[in-house]
Amino acid sequence: MAFTEKAVVFLVMMMAAFQISHAAVHKVGDSSAWTIIGNIDYRKWAATKNFQVGDTIIFEYNAKFHNVMRVTHAMYKSCNASSPLTTMTTGNDSIKITNHGHHFFICGVPGHCQAGQKVDINVMKVSAAAAPTPTSAMASPVPPAANVPAPSPNNASPFIVVKGAFAFSALAMALLHFLLFLPLHY
Repeated sequence: MAFTEKAVVFLVMMMAAFQISHAAVHKVGDSSAWTIIGNIDYRKWAATKNFQVGDTIIFEYNAKFHNVMRVTHAMYKSCNASSPLTTMTTGNDSIKITNHGHHFFICGVPGHCQAGQKVDINVMKVSAAAAPTPTSAMASPVPPAANVPAPSPNNASPFIVVKGAFAFSALAMALLHFLLFLPLHY
């Protein structure tokens, strides 16, 4: 393989490693999960996260007592579960975030949303050069109701240590591959 072809392969591997290193899995409520027991503040939980396109959000809960409903901003604010956009009931629901914006979820069991079982997953928009916007609508943002401001974005720091470790190891493997197969002469 010619040197320029190897350089192109190296660059493609580096770009793939960079993209892979940014996906994270977030379990809503962390060890407390999706519940009304323990007065979990899901707003505070979400504020500690740096959600990005490609991340996966996991709702773990007892399906006998809870569910997950994706709703509009207005429904989220008023805890209105009458006509959700989607309803999940497995007890272990996984949602891949495919675009930026606010993604609103509530528990539709009467009284649970009012007790605080609701979460706004705010995926910040990044520059077009860093991540193109996918066209999938699985977790498309819901525009807020007219004249109702959306919640302000959080300033939580990203999981740099974990992402950095994955990115570094991928970089090291790609560099090793490049050097091992580098021709000794042109």
